[in-house]
Amino acid sequence: MSEAKPLSSVSNPKLIIVAVALGVILNPLNTTMITVALPDIQNEFHLTSKDISWLVASYFMISALCLPLIGKLSDYYGRKKIFVFGLVLVAIASFFAPLSKNMIFLLAMRGIQAVGTSALYPAGIGIIRTTIEKNQNRVIGTLAVFASTSAAFGPTISGLLIQYGGWPVIFYVNFPVILLSALLALKYIPTDIKNASQSFKWDVIGILTFGSSLASWMFFLQSIENGFSLLKFIPALLLTCFFYFYEKNSSEPFINVNYLTKNLNVSIIYVQYILVTVVFFAMLISMPSYLQKVVMLDSKAAGMMMLSISIFAMLMTPIATRWTEKSGYRIPLLFGGIMGILGIALLIYTNHASPLVYLFIILAIIGIGNGAVTIGLQNLLYSIVAKSQSGIASGLLMTSRFMGNILASSLYAVAFAAGINDHSKTVMTVVLLFVTIILIPGMFYITSKKAQSETDGTL
Repeated sequence: MSEAKPLSSVSNPKLIIVAVALGVILNPLNTTMITVALPDIQNEFHLTSKDISWLVASYFMISALCLPLIGKLSDYYGRKKIFVFGLVLVAIASFFAPLSKNMIFLLAMRGIQAVGTSALYPAGIGIIRTTIEKNQNRVIGTLAVFASTSAAFGPTISGLLIQYGGWPVIFYVNFPVILLSALLALKYIPTDIKNASQSFKWDVIGILTFGSSLASWMFFLQSIENGFSLLKFIPALLLTCFFYFYEKNSSEPFINVNYLTKNLNVSIIYVQYILVTVVFFAMLISMPSYLQKVVMLDSKAAGMMMLSISIFAMLMTPIATRWTEKSGYRIPLLFGGIMGILGIALLIYTNHASPLVYLFIILAIIGIGNGAVTIGLQNLLYSIVAKSQSGIASGLLMTSRFMGNILASSLYAVAFAAGINDHSKTVMTVVLLFVTIILIPGMFYITSKKAQSETDGTL
């Protein structure tokens, strides 16, 4: 496995953190910035709503596939190399995407961008875990704050800039971030020390089957609003089963399903991350439309309301990190889970006539819960998994996030299929309440002494 130099030989750890943080924000930033540009893109290329949904969903799917793959590559071939390679890919995509003459070319550039940004998070976490020893959890918490902040302000930034430069500006805005991150990375991140006795073996069948499974489930989930389709469900189920049994018997699996089956604590962390993301992303994509079309706010007011959920999640991240250092993982995680249940339960009983202050407070409560649970699950995972496996572990964690995004998008499509109104909002929040409630038993398990002592094997 590839390792970096220890802290004693690192010249400027703070600038390493800045380099990684700048790279890490590119994925959430580009995930949310495009939402404001979609109407302009749709008009310019004469696209249907389904075409637009694939422009967004394909980014999620490619990221979900590439995160564990590139994370594993970074563990073998060097975190610094993979990190810089990711920045180069994002730069290429950001340069050529605004020159797109059709939807196919734009999709291709977004695909390259997804691959590049997917390299940055797992490689960046690996760099932090092997170069920064003091207050490592706080550093990872800081990265989470950077990611949350960029996601929260992405739509605001793009909305302001698009007025002056059109939709292409959402790609050009990446260049200052890429340039500064690359300069700092090349100068301050230590050179990787590769173990020549280890080499990466490509599990081509596993990679292709995993990608095909994701695509099949996406096709199925996006069709649910028109009714359950057995013809789309069966291929997705069969591909998933084939992937599981193939990986189970593979000597060098793309995803080590035997490890995940054996180590339930790690598997439950990933599942919980999916569920937490379902709640958070469902709020992000549904509430702006609800606030504008039902509560009758303008886009600026709706945007300000939505900042509450992201900002309070961001503020809760460092608080939860320090709380964990003092009292362990259980209490902060349970606090976050209970706050999520409280916020969603209160949201069920709101309607178009509810005071805006009340809605703002409810969204803030949901944000606080999300901030505590998200950073708690991340830090708990990294306390369990060996540093040498940071890339694949963090890659799978982000894959879990994108799976949650896909599920949240499907829930939104089904719940609001008949229109955006108080009833459809209530239907969606009832489902989300169930999701938040089932998080609690898992939190008790992953923070138990039994779970902490059971981890064994190589991810």
